[in-house]
Amino acid sequence: YVRRKSIPLDNKKDNELNKPEVYTGYELEQLKIKEQGERSFIEYFTELANKRKASNHDNWVSALHYLQKFTGGNLLFNQVTQKWCNDFKEYLLTVPSNRSTNTTPTTLAQNTTVSYFNKLKATLKQAYKDGLLPTDINAKVAPIKQAETQREYLSLEELKAIANTPCQQPILKQAALFSALTGLRFSDIEKLTWGEVGQSKEAGHYLQYRQQKTKGTEVLPISEGAFNLLGTQGKPNEKVFTGLKYSAYANKYLKQWVANAGINKDITFHCFRHTYATLQLSMGTDIYTVSKMLGHRELKTTQVYAKVVDKAKREAANKINLN
Repeated sequence: YVRRKSIPLDNKKDNELNKPEVYTGYELEQLKIKEQGERSFIEYFTELANKRKASNHDNWVSALHYLQKFTGGNLLFNQVTQKWCNDFKEYLLTVPSNRSTNTTPTTLAQNTTVSYFNKLKATLKQAYKDGLLPTDINAKVAPIKQAETQREYLSLEELKAIANTPCQQPILKQAALFSALTGLRFSDIEKLTWGEVGQSKEAGHYLQYRQQKTKGTEVLPISEGAFNLLGTQGKPNEKVFTGLKYSAYANKYLKQWVANAGINKDITFHCFRHTYATLQLSMGTDIYTVSKMLGHRELKTTQVYAKVVDKAKREAANKINLN
């Protein structure tokens, strides 16, 4: 037989163009891997970030900012290894936050690093699916552990107190109380239209909408009290909570409203969703039902609220003693 001369890898691309018939299937595959490895990982990450919308897009952009700082804006696919990923993880856990000052340097919050590193893992997973990475690096890299956060919420008495307290922005009060009675996130309340509000003899009042965060379609029964917060019905394509906006400026009115009700807690809009979940569980609604009402994909997400209720029960039990 005739022994074929080995072709150096550096010359393979030119030979492929001029004499593709001299390549084996293995060599062609190696050429493909080499070409893909020379693509910019930063550009690919940016492409994925640009496909996201609203707050999720902003989170991807923030993660991209730290990725660019860590790499200097230059990173090829063939430089992305398991070790590099772990080095980037360590960087996120120690890098000063953008909010740091020269006098008070602070690192990123634990759950912020979780979110940013998950964006990297999502990119690795998609790149492997797209054939841009020869191995599934994402599966080999452990995520950053989520920190347990304090889920602030209102008791039923406190919720009744703020319901009876005026707010300088009535639409904000209306939406916050609606969140406490339905468990809806601000993003879902803000975009809710009258066409998504329904009623039937069998089901009563309900919402049929697509979650802004998970994109899942939900049918959510709502109480008579929640329905009464919606006000005068408009056209199907009109927003229910017209003029609702939430910003640092609006948050000032929310905090004033809570303080005027005599409540000394750091309450944000999302705490009304926490309130709904905690009150439902404390009043005996099973965790599976609460999980479905909140639109959670996994039961473990709802179990955080169950821990809050268990802690409250323990504190209540300890209030009665004979000493």
